[in-house]
Amino acid sequence: MQIVLREKFVGKGSKNFKEIEDLCNQQFAEGYRLHTFAQSTAGSTGFFGGDRTVCNLVFERIAD
Repeated sequence: MQIVLREKFVGKGSKNFKEIEDLCNQQFAEGYRLHTFAQSTAGSTGFFGGDRTVCNLVFERIAD
């Protein structure tokens, strides 16, 4: 699964970081665990600029 974190317009940090937490909690509730987490950062040429952080999460089913 992939989530793109966007910078806050004012201040530091990501304005949608909670999406990662919510996604993980949903997957954990369905019997998965986080196997791999990777991130990369790319510059943005949009109206407000700023970097975008792309987070890739790989989950695996926990054996019963």
